[in-house]
Amino acid sequence: MQNLYSDAIASLKSGGVILYPSDTIWGLGCDARMDASIEKIFAIKNRPENKGLILLISKIEQLNEYVEQVPEIAWDLVDFAEDPLTVIYPKGKNVSPHLLGPEGSIAIRLVKDEFCKGLVYRYQRGIVSTSANLSGEPSPQSFGEITNQIKEQVDYFLENPLQKSNPMAKPSKIVKIGLGGEYTLIRA
Repeated sequence: MQNLYSDAIASLKSGGVILYPSDTIWGLGCDARMDASIEKIFAIKNRPENKGLILLISKIEQLNEYVEQVPEIAWDLVDFAEDPLTVIYPKGKNVSPHLLGPEGSIAIRLVKDEFCKGLVYRYQRGIVSTSANLSGEPSPQSFGEITNQIKEQVDYFLENPLQKSNPMAKPSKIVKIGLGGEYTLIRA
């Protein structure tokens, strides 16, 4: 499996934008610390830069690397979530400012899907994730639904050879957590 990811990892390390099957839907990704790569994702999607992106991690311990102070409730919420769950934390760190919300918040999802987790784990850093569609358009359920306009602008495609399509693919649930542990469901 290592060789399956090596070209995608090389592309990420060199500042490239990849098209890949995330743990939810097909996504665009890049290194979370590279401003130019994140700006390229916004340009590919025709998306305003004030609309947030998600950071994918492969181990729960990585929360400490990207969040200033992880609210206590987050550990259980993330660890026990059965479906993909994106959590918005109050203060992010160690990423491009483009990845942070207006007040410094950061959206992070712990990946549990084995294929996507393999990519993030082997990269050894968080990877940006956003749906592989033009801003305002429906999220693609399969590789075939991704427009050529998107495909022509990415640096690398990573396909899971074991997955043909996922008709049940949908975006993750999103929860916003405050420093005091209070939380709000943003997307069910």
